[in-house]
Amino acid sequence: MTLVRGDVAPATDVTTPDPGRAPGSHRSRPGFGRFAGYLLVMPALGILTLFFYVPAAFLFVMSFYHWNLFGGSAFAGLANFDVLFHQPLYFKSLLETAYFVGVMVPVDALMGLALAMLLREGFRRSRAGGLGRALVFLPHVTPVVATSVIWAWVFNPRYGLANYLLHLVGAPQPGWLDSATWALPSVMIYSIWHSVGYYAVFFLAGLAMVPDTVVEAARVDGASSWQTFRRVVAPLLSPTTFMVLILGTVNSMQTFSQVYTLTGGPHGGAGGPAFSTSTDALLIYNTAFIYQHLSLAAAMSLVLFVILITITAIQKRLSRRWVFYGGTER
Repeated sequence: MTLVRGDVAPATDVTTPDPGRAPGSHRSRPGFGRFAGYLLVMPALGILTLFFYVPAAFLFVMSFYHWNLFGGSAFAGLANFDVLFHQPLYFKSLLETAYFVGVMVPVDALMGLALAMLLREGFRRSRAGGLGRALVFLPHVTPVVATSVIWAWVFNPRYGLANYLLHLVGAPQPGWLDSATWALPSVMIYSIWHSVGYYAVFFLAGLAMVPDTVVEAARVDGASSWQTFRRVVAPLLSPTTFMVLILGTVNSMQTFSQVYTLTGGPHGGAGGPAFSTSTDALLIYNTAFIYQHLSLAAAMSLVLFVILITITAIQKRLSRRWVFYGGTER
C-alpha cells in the first residue's frame, strides 16, 4: 500500500524488546538469578564448611573436654586452660612467637616496600622488569619443606655455605641451628627469604595506584625524594601497608613448616635446641600429635585464635590514625 501525505499508517502489533533481558533468555521467575548464584556457590561453601567451620567448631568444643582419641570424653570446663597457664613451656612458646613476629613483620614490610620501589623505579623503562618481578616472587612459590632442607645445609656449622662465606671474610662463624641463640634467627632468615617477595607484590600493586601526576607535582614544588615519599607516596600507600601488616602478623604467628623442618633431626628435635624455636604453632602440634593431649592442644589453638583476633582489632583501631583511603582518613 502506498501512503500519501496526510495518511496514517495502520497500527501494527510490534513487541518492544526488553533492554534488561538478553535475547534468547528464558528466565521465568525474578528470583531465578539469585537461586542460580546460590547454586553455583554451594560446592565451594560446602567444602569450606566441611574442612574449616566444622573442625573449628569441634575444636572449640574439644577445648572444654578431656578428650581421648581412643576412648571416651568427659566435660572439663576450664581445666585445660588452667593446666595450660601453669606450664612454663607454654609461656616460653608465646615469648618465642612474639619475638618471631616482632622481627618478621617489620622486616618483611620494609624489605617488601624497598624491593617494590626498586622494581618500579629501577626497571620502569627496562625490559627486565618482568624478569625482576618473577625472580623476587619465585622464592615464595617454592615448597617450604624442600627449600628448608636446602637451607638446613646452608646453616650447617661445619660444612654449610653460610659459615664458609663468613670464613672467607674473617667473620665469626655462629652455630646457627645448633645454637640456642642463633636457631630462631636462622629460621627468621629463611622465612624472610621465602616471604618477602609475596609482600613486595602487594606493594607493587599499591605503588601502581599512586598517580604519577601527584608525585611530579611534589617534585616541581621542590620536594626532595624523601619528602615526596613521606608526604605523598606513604599516605597513599597506607592501605596497602596496613594489609601487609595484618597478613604478616597472622602468617608469622602461625609459622610451622619451616620451624619443624629446620630444627628437626640432629638439632635436638623440632623446637630445639633447648626449646629455643618452640613457637606456639609448633608446640600445639607436639602437644596434639606427639604427646597425644588433644584437648590441651585445642585449648592452645583457641587461645592463639583469641590473641590473633585481639591483635587484629588493635591494629584496626590504630589504623584510623595513619591509614588514608581516597584522601580521607578513616
